[in-house]
Amino acid sequence: MFLNWGYAAYRLRRIIPLVVVGLILALFLGFGSRLGDRMSQEGWEDPHASSTVAAQVEQETFGRDNSGDVILLFHALQGVADPAVAEAARAYVAGLESRHPEQIEQVNSYFDTQAPAMRSADGTTAFVSLGLAGDGEQTLKDFRTIEDDLNNEGLPQGVSVQVAGATAVADALDEGMANDIKRAELFGLPFVAVLLLIVFGSVVAALMPLFVGILSILGALGILSILAGFLQVNVFSQAVVTLLGLGLAIDYGLFMVSRFREELDKGSTVRDAVATSTATAGKTVVFSALMVIVALSGLLIFPQAFLKSVAYGAISAVGLAALLSVTALPAIFGLLGTRIDALSVRKTSRRARRIEDTWWYRAPRWSMKHAKLVTVAVVGGLLLLTLPLGKVEFGGINETYLPPEHATRQAQDSFNETFPAFRTEPVKLVVSGANNQQLVDVVMQTRQIQGLTSPMSAGRTVDGTTVLSAGVADRSDNAYVIDQLRSITAPEGVELHVGGTPAMEVESLEALFDRLPWMALYLAVVTFILMALVFGSLVQPAKAIIMTLLGLGATLGVLTLMFVLGAGSGLLGFTPGPLMSPIVVLIIAIIYGLSTDYEVFLVSRMVEARDRGESTDRAIALGTARTGTIITAAALIMIVVAAAFGLSDIVMMKYIAFGMIFALAIDATIIRMLLVPAVMHLLAEDNWWAPGFIKKLYNRIGHGHSEPAPVAVPAAPAAPASPAAGEPSITDAQPAPLDEAARGGRTTSQDGELVPFSELMKRLGKDS
Repeated sequence: MFLNWGYAAYRLRRIIPLVVVGLILALFLGFGSRLGDRMSQEGWEDPHASSTVAAQVEQETFGRDNSGDVILLFHALQGVADPAVAEAARAYVAGLESRHPEQIEQVNSYFDTQAPAMRSADGTTAFVSLGLAGDGEQTLKDFRTIEDDLNNEGLPQGVSVQVAGATAVADALDEGMANDIKRAELFGLPFVAVLLLIVFGSVVAALMPLFVGILSILGALGILSILAGFLQVNVFSQAVVTLLGLGLAIDYGLFMVSRFREELDKGSTVRDAVATSTATAGKTVVFSALMVIVALSGLLIFPQAFLKSVAYGAISAVGLAALLSVTALPAIFGLLGTRIDALSVRKTSRRARRIEDTWWYRAPRWSMKHAKLVTVAVVGGLLLLTLPLGKVEFGGINETYLPPEHATRQAQDSFNETFPAFRTEPVKLVVSGANNQQLVDVVMQTRQIQGLTSPMSAGRTVDGTTVLSAGVADRSDNAYVIDQLRSITAPEGVELHVGGTPAMEVESLEALFDRLPWMALYLAVVTFILMALVFGSLVQPAKAIIMTLLGLGATLGVLTLMFVLGAGSGLLGFTPGPLMSPIVVLIIAIIYGLSTDYEVFLVSRMVEARDRGESTDRAIALGTARTGTIITAAALIMIVVAAAFGLSDIVMMKYIAFGMIFALAIDATIIRMLLVPAVMHLLAEDNWWAPGFIKKLYNRIGHGHSEPAPVAVPAAPAAPASPAAGEPSITDAQPAPLDEAARGGRTTSQDGELVPFSELMKRLGKDS
């Protein structure tokens, strides 16, 4: 199937690139350019949870609670009760209201009420809360309209103002994520381009993976914009799509270009090189992308719209990357031919070392020689790295996800410390259908709750609904407080719903643990089936899943050590603390997808060698050697892209970026180069076991028939073009074997001995 498509791509090489590029540009210009206006800040909650129902009841009855949208903290050395300070603050707030009547709905000011609770104990700080008029995404737009006027202009000497509040924090987080994408574009792409130039040594070859990466992102943003028209798409999804889509798209392009150049090196015609590259690397790219898509689709099991929107966007990017790699790239290869090496930046002979002389061949051979020791040492080390995971803590998104030096973060920290009873994330109890006596009964029960900043206070009652609220003294006690509220006995005919941000965080975590086993089962079963079809074995998929789990555990352990326990927090500029459960689920899906992706690239080449009759150990060494340089380069490229996001101001982006960096570093070195060869050596012939029907399916989809048996021939008179930097010269992968009669019945073996062609076939373990 893939071989036939490769020939078709060559025949249609002048048409396919134009059609594909035209469709992608139309998708982006028509929809993707409007994505920014369609994205949402919401989607973190479980839509079926009690806290969501409580929020809906409260909003339908009282309207949106906007009391904590924007907090203005006024500081005055002479004291906020000073008449001059009070007059200046009143004038400041009145000016805001007069300039922005459509954005500011209500004001609650200490300088009007003189409420002692709104003034600090030392009298130098007081606050004013601004309630914004808009609902949903309009709230953020209202804040951005008034944001430029929230400064110290017009205030007397010694008086200053800080801006805090839920909407101010949301805006700072949104701005940080937008900066992440710009940083990736400004710094990540140039570094990736340099790496590709080093790998290929040719400007034209280096541009091919970048071409796939950029088009994939543009197309994915267009698809995400279409989805945002009728689904809730969180703003965070754009950054994840850029990070994951760009990295994988470039990786897929890298594998395709490398295989095409390898086929040309064998002496294949351009037409055959295009077809064989599509049938081998192209097939592997498609199945690798399917692995990643399966991992990402596991996010759809969870109820949060945030996870669903990230899954939609990332699946779009990965799917487009694979599609472009097997459509546009083969067609462009057909157009370029040997000009793929044009604009070379160095001149190096393609006749380099034998593959057996490369480090990539020697490393797995050493690992197989010491297989038991390597297996015990590596597995033990990975399990040791997993241990910190036992200290993981979960929480919600808040100002601590901003850098400690960020102005909004500092303002919010100051407000929380000075006015704990007015925290912008109170826990709430929505009471519906209660008469006065029943309401008193509920209120008295809340007096027994521990861990609150003050007793729960009741607001006004409308249509039989009352909201009780209070702050939680310590965020780490959220679950403890929520459990106490859930234990309150509702009087007959009264409905109680626990709500507020603390309840949302607790229920989000509960949804994680309820659905995570189902996600794990789904990923294991589907990827097992796909890998069985790719490898023609039932042992290889089981081994791959175990390897992936070892790498995943080690990565999560390192992340816990950093982001929960604080290792390196001062150097990297973040505050350690609880992790958002949706972010943990997301990083699990990403790491699982990347690990199985690299496993497919590595083991597929081993299977190719095995199908040609090589011994198990020889197939392991050849497969590792042929993919070692490319997998390392692909991992480096992904690490560079992730590192651009690792400089993010937002802790959750740091978490994902460093998660990818550690996972890739562990996977591409320790696991792929040492542990996989060692374990496969110990399994020996069991590596390739599968029932007959699996073998039939394996052959039916074209495995084992993509590439003819490699037979060495005398070197061609002309030296081939330059190889990629560090790319091993594969002396046993020469042109397809010529007809025996055409050679006079003789050919050259791998060690240079001139032998009859039939004898060589016997040595390769095949029928002559």
